[in-house]
Amino acid sequence: MITCYLRYVIDPLKLKEFETYGKLWIPLVEKFGGKHHGYFLPHEGPNNIAHALFSFPSLADYEIYRAAATDDAECQAAMRYYRETQCFLSFERSFTRPVFE
Repeated sequence: MITCYLRYVIDPLKLKEFETYGKLWIPLVEKFGGKHHGYFLPHEGPNNIAHALFSFPSLADYEIYRAAATDDAECQAAMRYYRETQCFLSFERSFTRPVFE
């Protein structure tokens, strides 16, 4: 299993828009075989940093999702929403391997 960790620099004045953006992607990751662990919005501390976590059985499965998402109408609509709202300024993506026991 791999878990994708996303760290976003968001516009604090567009927190509502970013939350909507996150809610668009959660079912889309799951549609393509992933498990979304949620978006995590600022509460205390910096008001411009948000995170998201989702997992796939393997990096190969993640790459299949990325390729399929490119042609998916719902994924394209989510990306259009981002372009229209500019609800985040940048993001960093890294992959981790969870340890549970």
